[in-house]
Amino acid sequence: MTIDISDLLREFITLFVVIDPIGSIPVFLFAVANVPAELHRRFALRAILIATCVLLGFLLLGQIAFEALGLRLGSFQIAGGIVLLIFAMSMIFGDSKPDAEIAEAGRDHLSGAVFPLAMPSIASPGAMLAIVILTDNNEQTYAEQAVTAGLLVAVLALTLVLLLLATQIFKLIGHTGASVISRVMGIVLATLAVDSIIGGLESLAIIDVAGEAALEISE
Repeated sequence: MTIDISDLLREFITLFVVIDPIGSIPVFLFAVANVPAELHRRFALRAILIATCVLLGFLLLGQIAFEALGLRLGSFQIAGGIVLLIFAMSMIFGDSKPDAEIAEAGRDHLSGAVFPLAMPSIASPGAMLAIVILTDNNEQTYAEQAVTAGLLVAVLALTLVLLLLATQIFKLIGHTGASVISRVMGIVLATLAVDSIIGGLESLAIIDVAGEAALEISE
C-alpha cells in the first residue's frame, strides 16, 4: 500500500476539525467543576474511551448499516456533507461549540463523562458522519481503513492530552480564544463539507469534476 502524505494530512485535519479537541476543553472544565481533582484524570480517560468506542463502532459498522438499508454511499456523502456544512455554519455563526454544549449540560443538570463530554462534544454527530465518509468499504482497502482508524486514535489521544492539560490551556487562551479557534475550525470544516458533497455527486455520476478540469486544461 502506497501512503499518500497529502491524503493522510487531509484525513487528520478532517478528524481534528470535527472532533475539535480544543473546543472540548471548556466542556471538560464545566463537567468536572464539582468533581474532586484527584478524579479528573480518570474522568478524562473514561470520556475518551467512550468516544473511541462510539467512533470506531461507526467506522466498522456505519457503512454496513447504511448499505443494509439500501442506501448508496454517494447519497450518504452528499447528506453527510450537507449536515457537516450545517454543523460548520453553526460553529461559525451560532454559539461556539463550548457555549452550546455547556448550556445544554446546564439545562439537563448532567455533568458526567458520557454527557456532554464524550457525547456530543468529542464523538459529535459531525465526527460520526465524517468517519463513515472517510472509510468507504467499496474504495478503501482494510489497510487504508486501518490507517484512518489509527489517525482517529491519534486525534483522540491528542484530545486526551489536551483535556489533562485543560486548566493550564484555558488560562492561556481564555473562553474567547476557544471560541475564536472553534470558528476558524468551522470555516475549515465548511470547506471539507463542500468537497464531500462534490465527491458524492461524482460518485453518483451526476458531475465529473476531473473530466471538466482536464477539458479546461486541454483548452
